[in-house]
Amino acid sequence: MEFKIGAFLTLEPIFPEKAGDLLKCKIVDKKEDVIYITYPVNMSTNKTVYLLDGSRYRGILQNGDRSIFAFQTEVIGRIMDRIPMIKLSCPPEDEFLKIERREFVRVKTPVDVAVEYGNQFYQCVANDISAGGVALKLPEALPFAEGNIVKLTIVLPFKNGDIQYIQTNARVIRIFYKDEQPLASFQYLDTDEVDQQQILRFCFERQVMMKEMLYLR
Repeated sequence: MEFKIGAFLTLEPIFPEKAGDLLKCKIVDKKEDVIYITYPVNMSTNKTVYLLDGSRYRGILQNGDRSIFAFQTEVIGRIMDRIPMIKLSCPPEDEFLKIERREFVRVKTPVDVAVEYGNQFYQCVANDISAGGVALKLPEALPFAEGNIVKLTIVLPFKNGDIQYIQTNARVIRIFYKDEQPLASFQYLDTDEVDQQQILRFCFERQVMMKEMLYLR
């Protein structure tokens, strides 16, 4: 597995009590089964975080192009050099989940989404979601049209019980019908990096759950 030196790596703690604290760092080097990173920063507080040896994380990496990789890793040590570094374990290549898409991975899964338009609120359910946009099943033909700007509140329930609320303005891209069900697709307009990583984390988790369900059949 090749790593681009200087690429950003997002780390999500695996243990439930720390879930939701997304960390950001840079890859400094990669040698055999060890990844060397800068000391990470909490993406919510912008403060440097000290990682304990043995702590486990889920890593999400965009490796220089539009390919996204997700993998599990563990803190195995640190190096006090001119640039202080933390050492992470690098799993075998077959344990990386690679997502090759032109844009963000889109996952078909129900998610509660509130739509605000014209000082009115409408409760909808997602047909599919990605870190770049969402398609909603509409309870009826709603008053907004293609090109209108709405405000979305997206509820992301994670496997460990953590719930994240993402609020963003969004543009209505398309309104269409599928099997007589009205749907609308939206593009996020002002999600920040933290929100994008939370949605990406949710999509990755749902992908893993779907693969596990197929394996158990």
